[in-house]
Amino acid sequence: MAVTMAQAINQALKDAMSADDRVLMFGEDVGRLGGVFRVTDGLQEMFGEERCFDTPLAESGIIGTAIGLAMYGYRPIAEMQFDGFTYPAFEQIVSHLAKMPNRSRGTVKLPVTVRIPFGGGIGAVEHHSESPEAYWAHTAGLKVFTPGTPEDGYSMMRESIESDDPVIFLEPKRRYWMKSDQQLPVTTQPAREAVVRREGTDVSVFCYGPMVRTALEAADAAADEGWSLEIVDLRSLAPLDTASIVASVKRTGRAIVVHEAARNLGLGAEIAARIQEGAFYHLEAPVLRATGFDTPYPPAKLEEYWLPDVDRILDAVERSLAY
Repeated sequence: MAVTMAQAINQALKDAMSADDRVLMFGEDVGRLGGVFRVTDGLQEMFGEERCFDTPLAESGIIGTAIGLAMYGYRPIAEMQFDGFTYPAFEQIVSHLAKMPNRSRGTVKLPVTVRIPFGGGIGAVEHHSESPEAYWAHTAGLKVFTPGTPEDGYSMMRESIESDDPVIFLEPKRRYWMKSDQQLPVTTQPAREAVVRREGTDVSVFCYGPMVRTALEAADAAADEGWSLEIVDLRSLAPLDTASIVASVKRTGRAIVVHEAARNLGLGAEIAARIQEGAFYHLEAPVLRATGFDTPYPPAKLEEYWLPDVDRILDAVERSLAY
């Protein structure tokens, strides 16, 4: 039976809560409603209101509560209902969640998983289609994971909950309905490891989260032009699997980074820097980027023009191969 990414993450939450009664799930509308995307559907019914509960509309308070619970031995999962709602919690995440373990010289563990549906492509209103991953990846002390497949949605969520370090778990909301025939439970590669989703010889395409499927579609289209693209799903944005990135570029000699977020100071810039540090003499062309634009996210009727698509990726491929 096919399972969607939303169902896979839901099953991971159920399994984690069944395995450890210290695991709690809370956030805005995650209880009775089961979440805006129904990712927490059935949790309150199964585990009761003390382990899956709704909170006030106060993101800073949600994260502050998670930090306090973690300090007292719980393993909380806090949902930020949408990506754009994380900013009121920014101070709690950056100043306290990320820093407390280091500030205490490791004596205080904060095994907090912060679930954030992120990215565009669903026709949402303002503040509901953000890509804030660079903020979190830049913040030392946080792990930042994002699944590109239902299988990874399950396995990486379980790994995040079991981690003693705080994890920002970015769920690509427009891929919630993406299906897989994989039976659950499933254990994929450790989240810190990038995965080659498709082998290729001409250009390495680095992507993550919602762009994994788009990049694979671009690889299919590129094959019709006689171009062989290697698609690398980064999976972990902090830490980055630099060894896998460099190894892929050494195989192909060319690199393109794809992400929904705006280009300026996005993850693509950091990845390009690591490539030139580790594979400079293997490059046949500059590292290129296919990204969102350096503007605020547009109204829903314009998002198809704003988001990177197959054509934008193929344009970057063509420019890379022209060198």
